[in-house]
Amino acid sequence: MKEEVQREAKRLLANAAIVLVRPKFAENVGSAARTAMNMGIGKLILVAPELPERDRMLKLATHNAAHLIDAIERHDDLAAALAPFGWVIGTSARQGKKRSTCKAPRQLMSEVLPRLAENRVALLFGPEDSGLATEELRYCNQVTTIPTADFSSLNLAQAVAILCHELHYGLLELLAGGELNPAPRQAEKGELEAMFAHVEEALLAVGFLKNEDDYWMRSIRHFLSRIGLRAKEIKIIRGFCRQLLWREGERSGAARPPGAKGGQSLNR
Repeated sequence: MKEEVQREAKRLLANAAIVLVRPKFAENVGSAARTAMNMGIGKLILVAPELPERDRMLKLATHNAAHLIDAIERHDDLAAALAPFGWVIGTSARQGKKRSTCKAPRQLMSEVLPRLAENRVALLFGPEDSGLATEELRYCNQVTTIPTADFSSLNLAQAVAILCHELHYGLLELLAGGELNPAPRQAEKGELEAMFAHVEEALLAVGFLKNEDDYWMRSIRHFLSRIGLRAKEIKIIRGFCRQLLWREGERSGAARPPGAKGGQSLNR
């Protein structure tokens, strides 16, 4: 039974990845690779202008995780890195009105684990000195803060280790206690971002949004990201946006947006 649980956990964790945004120290990348290896996560992604020095990463990755270092996926921007993921968990030590911090990692995992069966899940971490910016947290479906005592700043490698341990431990515990009930496949982030751009265009056209104020758009993004949309639902929303833009174009005499036609159903 234990071997069966380990095999199933390994299969599910193949859908998880660690995503590091502009890490400043190659050694922290190496530690993240070592943690990934220990916790059964087989993908490490960097959002950075270039890869850190390989030898410095390997010092803390050790030879056991060298293959993860050599297979690091690098992207210039966060949107491209997260495009194929259906669910993104962000990490932040900062709280406030504009940051949607939610549960601690262990509490959060009960909601995340069922998504592993049908979705790629990203664990997202920001730079060591500043963490994820508000603009970067907008890509997250959920944001978690690691509970600490008086000093809230954790080393990047420590934060990666804690979150990955909670994911791995929670999965083993869930599988040992019974069957995982998979959550539906969510739309990928690339699809979601295209929808958000379409929604913003439509709301600007009807005057609901103003160019200088993104308060409402930020709230809309947070709401739709939190509930988790499927690909078919995104098509319906985008069909609605096309109709709005077409109607506004008819009123103002502007050119008809591509794909928008009078009388079309919303799910085109």
